[in-house]
Amino acid sequence: MKQFLKYVCATVVGLLITLCIFTVICFTIIVGVTASSDSTVISEGSVLVVKLNGDIVEHVGEGSVDRMMGVMPSSQGVDDIVMAIDAAAKEPNIKGIYVESGQMLSDYSALREIRNALLRFKTSKKWVVSYGDSYTQGTYYVCSAADKVWMNPEGTLDIHGLAAQPMYVKDLLDKFGVKMTVIKVGTYKSATEQYTESQMSDANREQVTRYIGSLWTTVTTEIGKSRGISVEAINKYADNVTMAQPAELLIKQRLIDKTMYANEVKAEIKKLLKQDADEDIKQVSCTELATKTRTANESATDDKIAIYYAEGSIVQSSEAGLLFSGGQSIVSKDMVKDLDKLAKDDNVKAVVIRVNSGGGDSFASEEIWHSVATLKAKKPVVISMSGAAASGAYYFSAPASWIVAQPTTITGSIGIFGVFPDMTRLYKEKLGLTFDNVKTNKHADMSLLQRARPFDAEEEALLQQYINRGYELFCKRVSDGRKMPVAKVKEIAEGRVWIAGDAKKLKLVDEIGGMPEAVKKAAELAKVKKYVATAYPTPPTLLEQLLDKATGNGNNLDEQMKSTLGTLYEPFCIIKSLETQNPIQARCEYIDINGKTN
Repeated sequence: MKQFLKYVCATVVGLLITLCIFTVICFTIIVGVTASSDSTVISEGSVLVVKLNGDIVEHVGEGSVDRMMGVMPSSQGVDDIVMAIDAAAKEPNIKGIYVESGQMLSDYSALREIRNALLRFKTSKKWVVSYGDSYTQGTYYVCSAADKVWMNPEGTLDIHGLAAQPMYVKDLLDKFGVKMTVIKVGTYKSATEQYTESQMSDANREQVTRYIGSLWTTVTTEIGKSRGISVEAINKYADNVTMAQPAELLIKQRLIDKTMYANEVKAEIKKLLKQDADEDIKQVSCTELATKTRTANESATDDKIAIYYAEGSIVQSSEAGLLFSGGQSIVSKDMVKDLDKLAKDDNVKAVVIRVNSGGGDSFASEEIWHSVATLKAKKPVVISMSGAAASGAYYFSAPASWIVAQPTTITGSIGIFGVFPDMTRLYKEKLGLTFDNVKTNKHADMSLLQRARPFDAEEEALLQQYINRGYELFCKRVSDGRKMPVAKVKEIAEGRVWIAGDAKKLKLVDEIGGMPEAVKKAAELAKVKKYVATAYPTPPTLLEQLLDKATGNGNNLDEQMKSTLGTLYEPFCIIKSLETQNPIQARCEYIDINGKTN
């Protein structure tokens, strides 16, 4: 007994010591973060450095603990980059921007936000230069907006065009003895083809050809305008694959301005700054300037335009989206709570919902739709569409006061489907398992995840009725939100994906533009002139971040899988989630667009 008490006392003392240490660490970090938020001093003759590398997403949380521990974030937020560029235009001590090309993952709508910010910056009569040992098609699209594009003499510049490459898993599933029973509405609802076909249907080929062609036209037109090159010439260069061309030819083609090695770039920037050779270049990062700007804005006014970021697959619960979710998830239960708080916050005068999603769970989409409609009844709601706002994401966008989309946005895809794995061959032929049956009712053994037998014809007809009701409701939601007859909605529905320019003509969106246009419209609808744009959901507290670090929570494994699998990651997520996701989906097809993410 004495020995037992000794161990208990030792354990209690150990816990108290650990708690004290933990408290001291928390206090130190809080003090450090508070001090660092105001410590960024912009010196005369500074240069803002924009690094195009890593995973570029719509919004990244504060990550205060990571910054204090010196851990580099695995991704960058478009919002931070754009905020920094816009702030640099107004900061007299910043003389120019240096853009560094690297290897990155992003979509063209996110890149266009950055590119347009650079174009706005140039109106301040300051300079923008870019340099890269190599330029991918995506980074060159951004960097072509610079005054000068420099490249390593032995570097590469890649312009090759766009190619849509859907992946089909039907034969793979067949090897495992799994057959997908598909019930859908919509000729163009192609998300199910990956389970049932080995190539594109004619309808899908038609819509994909349309939207990647429109996307490429936007990219080539904007590059051509900045570089003084015709679209025809850019397409000619793409056909010859510029990556294989020497730097001298790229200069002749006006794609780049000059070649130099990395250690020579500083000398060129010092010339622009009119500095002596022995002076150091004062640099400011996007994170530093965005943090400083955000801190300064917080006290400017009480009136807020909330910018709510909704990115990733739509799911009902955080458990469903925690792992193998494609990196990020829109969790309906969380988003509903967040929008309810924004509705009750009197300081929030309007809400901009920044959407980047191809849809997901149909029931979760309906839940979010209801919250958006409820929020709109209290204050203006503007949707800002990024790379995609399709299917379930368009479902909850429809009731908004105003919809703004980038010319590179894909949207629409009004349709739903059900995918039900028939695993009877897997159990019987591959695993040697059989089932017997006793039931009280005709369909008592019917399951959405069939293990013992396939659906019979009557059950498939019942499921089709259920899917049809979901489709009718989807069309009704769009009809009510966009104020057009249901019959008109059905003419442009059928699961068809539209590029934003076509969507505007069809009145699925109201305006072509980016985040600045969406925020401006929100302020106009709210009738406020002085306001601060504030990002939501709010980042986790320092304590929550520390607990996540201590317990190993987060998406580290997900990030490792994404890095390892590359283009195979999304199809892997789809297969992995079949058993756990709601089989009724409002989702558009994932297509790997060659050139979209690099």
